[in-house]
Amino acid sequence: MHTLISRSVVLTISLLPLAAASAKPAAEAGPSPTVQAASPTPTAKPTPTPDPEHPASSVPGESKAQRDARMGWWRDAKFGMFVHWGVYSVPAGTHGTNTNYGEWIMNSAKIPVAEYRGYAKEFNPVKFDAAAFVAAAKSAGMNYIVITAKHHDGFAMYDSKASDWNIVRATPYGKDPLKALTEECRKQGMKLGFYYSQDQDWNNGGSAAAHGGHWDKAQDRDMDDYVDHVAIPQVQELLSNYGKDTPAVIWWDTPISLTKEQAARINEAVQKLRPGLIQNNRLCHDKNADGVPIFRGDTETPEQFIPPQGYPGRDWETCMTLNDHWGYNSHDDRWKSTESIIRNLCDIASKGGNYLLNVGPDSHGEIPPESLKRLAEVGKWMKVNGEAIYGSGPTPFDILQGSYDPVKKDKKGRPIFIPEWNWRISSKPGHYYLMVFAWPTNGSITIPKISQTLKGASLLADPSAKLTVKQDAGGTTVSGLPAKAPDAIASVIDLTY
Repeated sequence: MHTLISRSVVLTISLLPLAAASAKPAAEAGPSPTVQAASPTPTAKPTPTPDPEHPASSVPGESKAQRDARMGWWRDAKFGMFVHWGVYSVPAGTHGTNTNYGEWIMNSAKIPVAEYRGYAKEFNPVKFDAAAFVAAAKSAGMNYIVITAKHHDGFAMYDSKASDWNIVRATPYGKDPLKALTEECRKQGMKLGFYYSQDQDWNNGGSAAAHGGHWDKAQDRDMDDYVDHVAIPQVQELLSNYGKDTPAVIWWDTPISLTKEQAARINEAVQKLRPGLIQNNRLCHDKNADGVPIFRGDTETPEQFIPPQGYPGRDWETCMTLNDHWGYNSHDDRWKSTESIIRNLCDIASKGGNYLLNVGPDSHGEIPPESLKRLAEVGKWMKVNGEAIYGSGPTPFDILQGSYDPVKKDKKGRPIFIPEWNWRISSKPGHYYLMVFAWPTNGSITIPKISQTLKGASLLADPSAKLTVKQDAGGTTVSGLPAKAPDAIASVIDLTY
């Protein structure tokens, strides 16, 4: 996919928002059984923003009030669809005898430029239906889509004038799917963002992953020349050609050799065309003299894991795959369960984050049926319980809902965090939403003490149920719960105050 680390299933290592670029992509990484990662300091909560009135932002000098207004729709949305789609869907994860590649196949298999470009002749996604893509996102209760406008292979999924290596000029398809998707998102009220690989570009002379570098002389090019004549012009195209509302987000990825000066030129293009556009924290990894990233962007981007206590003081978004790959792999049947997806969504919302869940369409332009099935199942839960997710804030409790394994360590020697799946809680003015995974058998559940005086409790799935709530020094107890959980995965109790 994108990050500097694994493209595989949920990681068991602890990742900073921009991790080292030397790890292997998912095609080469082994799967992991856990859903969260270790924390660098097991007992410490992440440090809040030093100046709450002027939080770190992609907009210099922005006040908290200005940032809150700019980020409002994104914070309310909570749930989005990531789409990894490109010419790498043609080999579908297979090269030679290896069937475990994904969107990194060109790099991982060290495929020469000329050979890889041959895949474009077979890329003809005639079954692509923009309305179906948006409908799939809406069926899950998602509120925004982020699609790969250009991944690390340099293949533009639109008609770029800066490079002929694009879907309009290099494939028999000859059309711009981003244009169709933009129009459909606008029609259906869906926000659309663009993923753009600004640094790595294995066809147009950008940098390559640190765990290999260039492997074909056809990739050699001066980095400044690449930035000024490919990256910046393409960013300008993406910010100019699809209307004032699109993209709603620009999603950078894998800064490896991009210097702060080169990144500044890219950022200047963004600020000139779309000042205030939401950007993530992956533009450039350079830091100032104090060790603080120069381009912090607007959002932290934990990949394939949920931080044990979120990122207090920062907007953040966990991105995850539905199986073991970001790009389409015809052999990958290791799908996450609907239960896992819903629990992750609840967990992320309870920590103040967003969930960006990936689909990898095939070379015909269709989202795999197993992905569609899970999205629809999540959507059924969201129709009943979405009130606990959309527009919600984090838990009122400063507690760690899980523990650190006393024996198991990640690759850096840090303890692995094992979450407890009992319950989570999100918040809104006047409401706390208790999302219960382990339904009590005795008709009552007790959680830590809530400071506000509660007025009542009700089930989102059955508002007619007569529940009572009691607050004392021992905590907050909800009683009168039915013997059977309203939802087998997560039942939500609305606590009002």
